[in-house]
Amino acid sequence: MRMLRRPQSAASLIFPRSQTLHPSRFCPTRTVRSRHRRSAICSLPEAETYEPVEGKATNGKLPRPASYEFDTHQGTIDGSDEDEPEFDFLGESTSGNLQLVSPETGKGMISDTKFLGLDDVSSVRDVSISKLRQATKAVLDDMGIASSQYPEGLPERAIFCSRTLNLRAIKALGYDMDYTLVNYDVNAWEGRAYEYGLAYLRDAGCNVDGLTFDPDLVIRGLLIDRKLGNLVKADRFGYVKRAMHGTRMFSWSELRETYGRELVVLRDGGRWQFLNTLFSVSEACLFMQMVDRFDQGALASVPSANSYEALHDLVAKALFRTHVEGKLKAEIIKDPARFVERDPAMARTLIDQREAGKTLLLITNSDLVYSSAVMSYSYDSFLPEGKTWEDLFDLVIVQAQKPDFFTASRGLFEIVTVDGLMRPCYKAKKGGLYFGGSARMVEDALGFDGDEILYVG
Repeated sequence: MRMLRRPQSAASLIFPRSQTLHPSRFCPTRTVRSRHRRSAICSLPEAETYEPVEGKATNGKLPRPASYEFDTHQGTIDGSDEDEPEFDFLGESTSGNLQLVSPETGKGMISDTKFLGLDDVSSVRDVSISKLRQATKAVLDDMGIASSQYPEGLPERAIFCSRTLNLRAIKALGYDMDYTLVNYDVNAWEGRAYEYGLAYLRDAGCNVDGLTFDPDLVIRGLLIDRKLGNLVKADRFGYVKRAMHGTRMFSWSELRETYGRELVVLRDGGRWQFLNTLFSVSEACLFMQMVDRFDQGALASVPSANSYEALHDLVAKALFRTHVEGKLKAEIIKDPARFVERDPAMARTLIDQREAGKTLLLITNSDLVYSSAVMSYSYDSFLPEGKTWEDLFDLVIVQAQKPDFFTASRGLFEIVTVDGLMRPCYKAKKGGLYFGGSARMVEDALGFDGDEILYVG
């Protein structure tokens, strides 16, 4: 995820652009003042009305009233707080914060600080996990909240957080398509891409007889050491913890002798290749297998593979051609059921976000024909009658050329026909379908600042 434009703020947290997770700013939510306030907010009824106590119409619009109240099963909620500033310490608006002014006692309320059997917060270290689980379940049952089934349920549906993100301040959500909104069968997609890459290397004179795709050899998040022909796993500080040369794992002594205290520096793109997407799996698998062939002397007659770095360039080019020439995508368009895993929950999620008032964007590097085909297959059958995937988004941009899209200024073209006829334009408009452009153009089209737009991909 990333904000569309890097804010100039001391609170900004910048990650290397090559990482999958791209937040340029995380906006922590305000500290909740009490458990009651949190439970009241989470338990609001679907529809509530309020009568303004103060406030006069200005230019035909009614400003936020100085005070309004409504009742929930948790108690009386007030939307004002004279002591609360307009902005919090990170500059985020406090508009919409709710205060529990009159708690409802009885069933559903947590009124005792010892409700989990704790004398104080620090005593959590002395309580057994089983006791905490039983106490937590009892509290949730009393509040009428179903207990989580994780990890016995669906771990792939769980959300894992390492930072706090204030979605209250996010007005627009942008999404990538491949492996984000559209899920692929990794073995089918990457296995087919591997086969195309293998054919290219065979045409280039490489001995690839007997090689097959091994989906368990490589996972996302590892790094290729192009200089030494290794695949490594590094910790958060950049120290190499495990490695293999070709398809052979390093022993501890080999690992210490090769890397010792050396740090992985992602800025050195000439040496390190970060496997940050599932598209990297087939490339890394093929490269590690070809390293074995290189060490065996089976590539001595291939001038373009005279070093590990040159070999990686050759393999990367083979997989790049697979995507650019469109052979694989043509197969997917012809038989999407073979490659695409449909998920009805994705359509419901996007609909929920629209109904919550969020502006939705689709920004993909794929072309229009391919995007339309896989999005139609993945979403149209799960939408209300008469609706298509395009109705989910306020703005669609294809062939965006990310990551340069976020930093560079490129030409923008409006797509005016279903077969992709385009005309140049200088400004994007909400509701349009475009080719190229930049993040700055998206901000201008929506009237949002970069801090208010979150991109997931």
